[in-house]
Amino acid sequence: MAMPSPVTEELLDYTTSCALPTPWAQFTLHAFVEHATGKEHLAMTLGEIGNGAPVLARVHSECLTGDVLFSQRCDCGAQLEGALKRIAEEGRGILLYLRQEGRGIGLVNKMRAYRLQEAGADTVEANLALGFHADARNYELCQPMFAHFGIRALRLMTNNPRKIDAMEKLGVSVSERVPLLVNRNAFNNSYLNTKEAKLGHMMTPLAEPVAQDGEL
Repeated sequence: MAMPSPVTEELLDYTTSCALPTPWAQFTLHAFVEHATGKEHLAMTLGEIGNGAPVLARVHSECLTGDVLFSQRCDCGAQLEGALKRIAEEGRGILLYLRQEGRGIGLVNKMRAYRLQEAGADTVEANLALGFHADARNYELCQPMFAHFGIRALRLMTNNPRKIDAMEKLGVSVSERVPLLVNRNAFNNSYLNTKEAKLGHMMTPLAEPVAQDGEL
């Protein structure tokens, strides 16, 4: 298994890599440590990604409730799985897993936001009511992580135009946007509609049938 050479960047350090077998392919898992916070960020890679050709990529922000606990309140877990499946199908790609839970507000505050949503607020109103930005994520770590693998251009799996703009501002070209519309259901339908209406996400409200009466 080929390992990238360790590098030190201004924002983070590469630490180590290992094999990571998954149901879809055997990826290589790479760990980075952020200087400012000590947070451990991850990259999952497959195939030859440093040859200059645009790389199928996903920049995924941590969502413990969706990625690990199977929450249906969002589409995060399904997006994570869908992105890994697509990379496996192509045999080449990268997924960055950034530790910025709850669009950057943290797990406990995300739970507080959920409580406000249960009282009638939408996902944007809840974050603002808690004193946060609607989306507090920061993507500056992506540039040194992609640079570590020699990646300069992406075929980015996202519905979020702000993420595309962030990559371009960092000098990482997005040659193609690959939509990632998955797992619309009765529990997250309003949430997804709010992301489209208030955060500009590029998604069709009825891209998938909406379950009724709490059915998944």
